[in-house]
Amino acid sequence: MAGNVSNTTEHLLDAKGLFCPEPVMLLHKKIREIDPGETLLLVATDPSTTRDVPKFCHFLGHELLSSVEDGQTYRYSIRKSSSS
Repeated sequence: MAGNVSNTTEHLLDAKGLFCPEPVMLLHKKIREIDPGETLLLVATDPSTTRDVPKFCHFLGHELLSSVEDGQTYRYSIRKSSSS
């Protein structure tokens, strides 16, 4: 999924400079801390997140609102599942 990252993101997770599996591990921890329906912006530099983040969202039922590659930076807007 591609698109612009929403300006209404409620939470930010900066995982720049971290490598697999750290970005997804931090995402898993952070998503547990936010309320269902809230959005999170994950910013990462590890290319493996292009594979891992969509799978994470699909497996756990969260909505990947957008994913944007900007040079060597990857931005993912995620809405936490209301059933989590």
